[in-house]
Amino acid sequence: MNIRANHLPTAELQALDAAHHMHPFSDGDALAKRGVRVITHADGVMLTDSEGKQILDGMSGLWCCNIGHGRRELADAAHAQMLQLSYYNTFFMTSHPPVIELAETIARLAPEHMNHVFFASGGSEANDTNIRMVRHYWAARGKPEKTVIISRRNAYHGSTMGGASLGGMGGMHAQGGLPIPGIVHIDQPNWWAEGGDLSPDDFGIARARQLAEKIAEIGEDKVAAFIAEPVQGAGGVIVPPDSYWPEVKRVLEAHDILFIADEVITGFGRTGQMFGSQTYDLTPDIMTVAKGLSSGYAPIGGSIVADHVAEVINGGGDFNHGYTYSGHPVACAVAIENLRIIVEEKLVERVRTDIGPYLWERWKALTDHPLVGEAVQKGLMASIALTPDKSTRAKFASEPGTVGYRCRERCFANNLVMRHVGDRMIIAPPLTISHDEVDMLIDRATRSLDETYAGLKADGMLVSA
Repeated sequence: MNIRANHLPTAELQALDAAHHMHPFSDGDALAKRGVRVITHADGVMLTDSEGKQILDGMSGLWCCNIGHGRRELADAAHAQMLQLSYYNTFFMTSHPPVIELAETIARLAPEHMNHVFFASGGSEANDTNIRMVRHYWAARGKPEKTVIISRRNAYHGSTMGGASLGGMGGMHAQGGLPIPGIVHIDQPNWWAEGGDLSPDDFGIARARQLAEKIAEIGEDKVAAFIAEPVQGAGGVIVPPDSYWPEVKRVLEAHDILFIADEVITGFGRTGQMFGSQTYDLTPDIMTVAKGLSSGYAPIGGSIVADHVAEVINGGGDFNHGYTYSGHPVACAVAIENLRIIVEEKLVERVRTDIGPYLWERWKALTDHPLVGEAVQKGLMASIALTPDKSTRAKFASEPGTVGYRCRERCFANNLVMRHVGDRMIIAPPLTISHDEVDMLIDRATRSLDETYAGLKADGMLVSA
């Protein structure tokens, strides 16, 4: 790819960024002193920074670039739509062709019982919608006391007041008066970190039964819904034990509450099915979608709603909720073209039968490394647990995340975007990644692990807590 330098020098860009740009999830002063890494171009699975370095994007941007970077078809779709209808809202008894077509396309791809979509600008907004929708649903059914939503610790459901409250991340709850009332949490199905002496299957069942216990504690007449990611993404790519979801299904079938599957990361092919709920044979009442809906090319998200829920919402008078950009025509046009590519290029099938299995063969071999205790994968999302002693699943004596951060820094130095969550390393590359690019990812990951291990050994940090 011929890259033309058409930007200010890196130091000037960093100075301007530090002076004016407030970054998400960042220590602003520390970042300003260090200087940001400026990404200027992207193509396929490769990024280019302002210094001309080629970086393998092992995280699909932020879990979202499912079809890879730089697809002209999506730019053309946006351009054509901007010229025809750049914006109009979907309030006031109004619609437009792109939102109508996208809603129908999503309904066609979704599970059979889910034929309705309420649009938002992203997953956080969509999960705020879900809070209001499930509470309005029960009120419309004459049960206004059913308002409590059960979620899981270390889950991620966005960073708005509602989304962050649904999520179970302590660092987020420590700021801004979170969680809001009416949201409670049970434990996550993370066997490696929390399984103790239980087998994975016994642990999975025990964690699933916490849902039944929490419903009994609160009272079924007070519980509106349970929300969960099929695979926890931002929490560290936590793939639950095989016993977990069947037991959760049994609990849900035994109780009159709604199930919200947060498919913001797992939707549109990431797990080898169109939706993660299909991978685990789940039957959600609402699915939250975003990210892969447009492959990140335009901000769009939504709630895919089951027929029986939509019937109540649509028949209950005005649903006094919505966003300026609900069903934005340009975002819808981009999403339509993105979904066309996913379907016509058979990317979901490719994840399931080709690149997913190939990645797993290479990824699971990382457990041979002395620093890696566990490797897990589901489709094109995977993680490894770093440990000083894999035989005991030990944690490091250092502050949690210290080792993971050091490994992430070595990844950056080796031109690989591989994220750390605590002392767990995670990837979710574009669904278009080739076998050769998987090999490159593994080579760079292995080099980074080697360098991390050598540094820990030299600093006397290979110590168990």
